[in-house]
Amino acid sequence: MNTTDPRLALVAGEASGDLLAGLLLGGLKQRWPDLQSAGIGGPQMKRHGFDAWWPYDLLAVHGYSFELLWRLRRLFKMRAELGDRLLKERPDAFIGVDAPDFNLGLETRLKQAGIKTIHFVSPSIWAWRGNRIHKIRKAVDHVLCLFPFEPELYQRAGIAATYVGHPLADAIPMEVPREAARTALNLAEDATVIALLPGSRRSEIRYIAPSLLGAAALLTKQRPGLKFVLPTMRGVRDLIDPLVAKFAGQIDLQVIDGRSHEALAACDLTLIASGTATLEAALFKRPMVITYNMHWLSWLRMKRMAYQPWVGLPNILSRGFVVPELLQDSCTPEALAQAALQWLDSPSRCEGARQRFTELHHLLRQDTARRATDAIAQILGR
Repeated sequence: MNTTDPRLALVAGEASGDLLAGLLLGGLKQRWPDLQSAGIGGPQMKRHGFDAWWPYDLLAVHGYSFELLWRLRRLFKMRAELGDRLLKERPDAFIGVDAPDFNLGLETRLKQAGIKTIHFVSPSIWAWRGNRIHKIRKAVDHVLCLFPFEPELYQRAGIAATYVGHPLADAIPMEVPREAARTALNLAEDATVIALLPGSRRSEIRYIAPSLLGAAALLTKQRPGLKFVLPTMRGVRDLIDPLVAKFAGQIDLQVIDGRSHEALAACDLTLIASGTATLEAALFKRPMVITYNMHWLSWLRMKRMAYQPWVGLPNILSRGFVVPELLQDSCTPEALAQAALQWLDSPSRCEGARQRFTELHHLLRQDTARRATDAIAQILGR
């Protein structure tokens, strides 16, 4: 058995992938202190010694965002250059963290050349584009799944897969540190606080943030004294600031750099863009209104390919509408404000959501870093 610490290549896209990959690298470094890792990543990965040849935010082109197609040529060129470098250096394994539109093609090339390929975070084949499972079979040796129902789907297709739980369930405390978060954000204990999370992509800020801020203004008219917190991500502040300026004096709003977990811990309710952040909100046991809006051509394409009536992870995992979803034409300030008031006026409904999210937290808390590291060690034969 080879006992030397491995050399791994990783690619993670956008902030959520960087966070997941950082948590994974933390577990890998505990087992293999001299682990070497390099590829495409961000600050959470760099904390564990990751050598970022390219920054992760260059991968911020997704699926069918037609307004961003002009950037694809640059991505294809970067993927080809990365593949050439990895084939020359030949790491012990490649781990693609989410970003399937970028990673699956790269993984196929590496696997054909004899490099072990692992995909961490299953593409949402159970929600849409299920025919991608054939591409996944050609691309990967093993899939590390975040949700318990996923391995069976892969095993039926002849693809090795392991349920490892969700690393956010390990990172987020079971008991929400509400008081500490409010102290850190200078929010009074008795204030009613609503967190606005429009997403991290620039297109999300353009399409979603105006409706969230408009809803905040309507809610303030009906419930004076409400406090709002809006965490921003790196690279979108230039879009956020002009929008916030339009509502100056209309809402009591605190804009903060990052710190979305503090905002979720401190709030009573969140209006939130569909994505990984909705799972984070559920793990913080917070009632929420999920929303999304995008270019109408992208929406038509995704709607036609969807398999389930839900888009938000809390609803998908619960197999029902535990929280409301206001999508595309329904993503209006009026609809969002009304859905928020329904939560604020129903403490018993909020308690029911809290209990369901606690059950979900226990289900997903599996010591993901250890489970994933065990699976990777087995794949590598170490």
